Amino acid sequence: MPRALFAGILLLLVVGETGAQQVADTMFAPEITAPAFQSGRGPTVFVDEAHHNFHTAGGRYLAFARLLRRDGYVVEPSARQFTPEMLREADVLVISNALAERNVEDWSLPTPSAFDEDEIIAVRDWVSEGGSLLLIADHMPIPGAAEKLAAAFGLLFINGFAFDSAQQTGTFVFRRSDESLADHPIIDGRSPAERVDSVVSFMGQAFRAVATVEPLMVVAPGTVLLMPEVAWEFSEKTPRLSAAGMFQGVALHFGRGRVAAFGEAAMFSAQVAGPEESKMGMNRPEAAQNPQFLLNVMHWLSGLLED
Repeated sequence: MPRALFAGILLLLVVGETGAQQVADTMFAPEITAPAFQSGRGPTVFVDEAHHNFHTAGGRYLAFARLLRRDGYVVEPSARQFTPEMLREADVLVISNALAERNVEDWSLPTPSAFDEDEIIAVRDWVSEGGSLLLIADHMPIPGAAEKLAAAFGLLFINGFAFDSAQQTGTFVFRRSDESLADHPIIDGRSPAERVDSVVSFMGQAFRAVATVEPLMVVAPGTVLLMPEVAWEFSEKTPRLSAAGMFQGVALHFGRGRVAAFGEAAMFSAQVAGPEESKMGMNRPEAAQNPQFLLNVMHWLSGLLED
């Protein structure tokens, strides 16, 4: 596919994905009309920062962490490897855009796992025993880094870039009205005021599932996955496959625990990029319901929303 086709995507995203100009929008503070918990009294949320994560609680996920804290959650960055002892201290574990050391500066194949086998077993067993996991992996090379962890829960992450050839843009809109935003308690919230009718994502990947999952975000027909050897380097020879019917968001029960998995990360951030401070994430006008969607996801992971 000619690179000119991706001009709109690159204009919006490439500065943030590959450059240091992308920073958190410190002014972003959407209203929370009914916090789920008293301040500092909610569940403990560990945000993984031990695996070269592109998003951290004090960095590109600052708005994410602040929103959860305003909802009453106790949000703590965690720079520790995953062990049974460490995980017992958390109610919810958030892993967003982890990378293997090899790919920190080199976004080309191969893309090894960011997690060793012991860590994957520890997380799997912790969820099975009642823990809650929010797993987020954006476009290549990040799905490769999370592939083995996702597979432990029956999720098949695909190491590519999701692209809607009809829109020729890096923005996807999932709507209740066309069922791309599926029927689920996360979409309904705890009350009519928390109902979500649309969610916006910014490229990312798409994935399949061999486990029994509850769809949240179903990609549209016409969506394709491009799988370059080097991130952002596309040509007519770049391998591709249809992503129709795949997911960008699902929820699932695993043993006594819960998992919510997403194939795009910026949708839960609020960032500005470049000298013009272009907005990307929850702070974009068309993504006005993304903050409530994030809170609803956390409420489901915390057991406040039942199936």
